[in-house]
Amino acid sequence: MTDTTALEAAAFRRLLKHLNTDRTDVQNIDLMILAGFCRNCLADWYREAAAESGIEMDKEEARERVYGMPFADWKARHQAEATPEQLAAFKAAQERHG
Repeated sequence: MTDTTALEAAAFRRLLKHLNTDRTDVQNIDLMILAGFCRNCLADWYREAAAESGIEMDKEEARERVYGMPFADWKARHQAEATPEQLAAFKAAQERHG
């Protein structure tokens, strides 16, 4: 029998590597438009999972674990200002999906 938790953890690590190393060009707003979640959402879910396990973690610590560096550093290196088109698409996606 396979350890499902270990497989899920490996898949999560692979997702983070993909988003934070292989595809730093993909902006959080684009992820939100297309998928309804972004790196910040992953950090929130990580923090919630920690809390469910009795581990205290603040938002910045969770983001650092997801981004692999302090969030401010990530923003300076990789995050572009959202374009008017992205903002419009984000608004439309929110209206479609609540």
